[in-house]
Amino acid sequence: MVDLERIKAESVAYFRSLDEGATLRYHFRHADEEGGLWYFEAVPDRGELIAIKQAELTPAGRLHRYSWEHLDDEHGFLTDQALAPEEDPLEAIPAEEFQRVWTQ
Repeated sequence: MVDLERIKAESVAYFRSLDEGATLRYHFRHADEEGGLWYFEAVPDRGELIAIKQAELTPAGRLHRYSWEHLDDEHGFLTDQALAPEEDPLEAIPAEEFQRVWTQ
């Protein structure tokens, strides 16, 4: 039997340790086909870029935020896939732009 509480606790601990220990952060934006905007704050871990914060601004203007403090809800979840800016349509953005969206 899968222990979902243990898995969630391990995920929270992993993302929290990345966030609290990060010395280098990258910020990206992605526009989806429906007109939504996705924002990511990512840190390097074992040769990959791992999203530690993610914000979705829907076409209707709703903001959904995910991090180790709030991994998921009925609208979505913090991605568990490494970001690949060289392959995915991600646009590098300044940290200030990410922060402006994250804190609104």
